[in-house]
Amino acid sequence: MQPGSVEVRIVAAGGWWDAVRVPLDLGADALRHLGDETGAVIADGFSGRLYWLIPPGSAADWELPRVRVLGRGWHVAIPPLHRVTRPGLYWEVSPSRDHEWTSTPRLHSALRTALLRRNSPTS
Repeated sequence: MQPGSVEVRIVAAGGWWDAVRVPLDLGADALRHLGDETGAVIADGFSGRLYWLIPPGSAADWELPRVRVLGRGWHVAIPPLHRVTRPGLYWEVSPSRDHEWTSTPRLHSALRTALLRRNSPTS
């Protein structure tokens, strides 16, 4: 990512990272569950989706409802680093050297927990 860039860039997934795309309601639950253990998260204020960056190929076998893993063959819109608020595409959690990727097992667990919470009879 270019530090001085002012434009959204379309970047191929599967090289430096894969992305995990989820609807905002599910993603917000997972984000709360992850807390400080999350890596970079892109929010799309227009489509109501969140995108986590994860190590490439690390979630290729996932089968979770409402969750799409974007790896090789997919492209992701990346906002400039300074864009951290709506409208449009922005960083919900900005990338940093310490928090670029989210741990794939932790993200999977957070998403499963959020899905179970949504499907429980008391929700």
